[in-house]
Amino acid sequence: MTRDEAAPTATITPYPDGPLLVRGDFALVTPEGRPIDARRGVVALCRCGRSAIRPFCDGSHKAVNFQAGTDREG
Repeated sequence: MTRDEAAPTATITPYPDGPLLVRGDFALVTPEGRPIDARRGVVALCRCGRSAIRPFCDGSHKAVNFQAGTDREG
């Protein structure tokens, strides 16, 4: 397997009408490059923009009836 064919070390899965689930070896950083403590190997990142604990999901997408697909759109 070449470097271009190597399996990714992290995967990001968009859940229907919900968060992005990030699994694997990853680092979260602010736009300035400061680390954000993920505290675990799997995190749910907010896509609706309503979470009180952004960038992490707190389930607010359910209360605001957030809708988003799982495929790239546009």
